[in-house]
Amino acid sequence: MKLEPIVTSLLDTDLYKFNMDQVIFHNHTDLCGQYFFKCRNEDVVFTPEIVDEITAQVDHLCTLRFTKEELEYLRSIRFIKDDYVEFLRLWRPIRDYVNISRTDGGELEIEVNGPLFSAMQFEIYLLEIVNEVYFRMTYDYDELLRSAEERLDKKIADFNSGKYSFTFAEFGCRRRLSREWEDVVVRRLATETDKCVGTSNVYLAKKYNLTPIGTYAHEYVQMFQGIDKIPLAYTNYYAMKDWYTEYQGDNGTALTDTVTTDLFLMDFNRSMVNNYNGVRHDSGDPYEWGEKMISHYERYGVDPRTKLLLFSDSLDFDRAQALYEYFKDRTKVSFGIGTFCSNDTKAQALNIVIKLQYVNGRPVAKLSDTPGKAMCRDENYLEYLRRSVEFRLQREGEK
Repeated sequence: MKLEPIVTSLLDTDLYKFNMDQVIFHNHTDLCGQYFFKCRNEDVVFTPEIVDEITAQVDHLCTLRFTKEELEYLRSIRFIKDDYVEFLRLWRPIRDYVNISRTDGGELEIEVNGPLFSAMQFEIYLLEIVNEVYFRMTYDYDELLRSAEERLDKKIADFNSGKYSFTFAEFGCRRRLSREWEDVVVRRLATETDKCVGTSNVYLAKKYNLTPIGTYAHEYVQMFQGIDKIPLAYTNYYAMKDWYTEYQGDNGTALTDTVTTDLFLMDFNRSMVNNYNGVRHDSGDPYEWGEKMISHYERYGVDPRTKLLLFSDSLDFDRAQALYEYFKDRTKVSFGIGTFCSNDTKAQALNIVIKLQYVNGRPVAKLSDTPGKAMCRDENYLEYLRRSVEFRLQREGEK
């Protein structure tokens, strides 16, 4: 079964890939990264035919270049700088950086290895390819599409009936059913409701004149673990410092949970509180997290109603509405909602990730506020990172 090309534009990715890459381009071109794919679902088999098709799709991806029109669109985003756009004019995905294989048991193995400013760009494209190939070649795609359409119709009706009153951005690139279906979802949510404020997908933001939304991901904080001179328990500080230097307070929503929110708060000092518009939740109990963040703002004399709490952890619309009702009178609240928008069908969605695991040959890891989300290929390093975090929390928490 030969499929049409899945990724047809290099803009078909999350905005934060460009945001993070610009910081790396200006400050950290000496870093090399290794990324590894993982499917968290049990009993998922990638057949040889599926893996062959994934390989062919990656081959096609690596023929793409940014068009003049796409580069001009990136240049129009207020915090994307001209020299970085000129770099993208020269940049291309390099096929040699990606290795794809299959185990005898049917597990898909993907490794991306190369200069970090280039290797990091593969993540979203690869996940889009893997997801769409899997669902088109494993299921009756037309049946899945019909079930997705029925569910989207109900979602839109529930917004228009007043059942849901929160605003949100569509964050569905990485685990979408297909490119064509995410296009439909974004178009309909943006035109048939007044609650979809934008999308993380830069291509669709351009196509439908929406706001592209995103700041940075866990990999951005993780990469500082691979820099020799930076103590592990201070990576949030250096990550936020570089981010502020690059963006001067613009594009400022901080992700709190890469090495636990408690550690993040030690570096989210008065200066950072004032410099960042808000914070993003991606693991742990969202209510506990929200209360913790509100208390932190109040500690520095900042009115929480001037700051944004952005929730993005495995949300559906019911969970988002409950969080909105709980926090809406005390702070600004918004949501980034992914798979529930872009791949809600009669079939179980894949929980697939591609995570940064080494920087300049050194292991790196995400601890997060949900222990099960930790992913590291070096258990000794993961334990060392935990001890480093706990040591600083204990030492500075006693002051």
